[in-house]
Amino acid sequence: MTGAIDVGGVTVWPGWLSPEAQIAMAADIRAVVASAPLYAPETPCGRKMSVRMTAAGDYGWISDRRGYRYESRHPSGVAWPTIPASVLAVWEGLAGVARAPQCCLVNWYDEAARMGLHQDRDEADLTMPVVSISLGDDALFRVGGVVRGGKTQSIWLRSGDVAVLGGPARLAYHGIDRVRPGSSTLFPRGGRINLTLRVVD
Repeated sequence: MTGAIDVGGVTVWPGWLSPEAQIAMAADIRAVVASAPLYAPETPCGRKMSVRMTAAGDYGWISDRRGYRYESRHPSGVAWPTIPASVLAVWEGLAGVARAPQCCLVNWYDEAARMGLHQDRDEADLTMPVVSISLGDDALFRVGGVVRGGKTQSIWLRSGDVAVLGGPARLAYHGIDRVRPGSSTLFPRGGRINLTLRVVD
């Protein structure tokens, strides 16, 4: 692990997770997905997102024709599984707050998936940080300001890197421009998982 990097106010910790820790966490996330399968969300206007997602914790973040929101159950009706201890340990090490996360959003990126610039602002207390964990293939992470438009900065996030959006950067626009296929061997068929931990209410 190297020292923290500031990217537009977002703190990135390269290599926070060792290779062994990444393997263990990937196994924990497979168990989450087995309990609450990945699904293809769509925007309120009906456009399918290129990522697939699920969640763990008290809440999952949902996007569909009814809008963006948190729900206490998976779209299938099953309860979300608990957040794995391996994931909670990252929050405890880097979030810097006493509250525990209530949602671990799981986003799966294949080589064609993208995530446009957006803010995470569906939570009740925006003083609580968002902690983002990267597993698998490299992804080009872009960060802007707290208003849309203007200058952005980018960094390649690699497997085991952790980013923390907090303080003035809590509402920074951010997204994933592209994934570099075959850049990690963590998942036998390639791809990237992004875990984002949030306090919801």
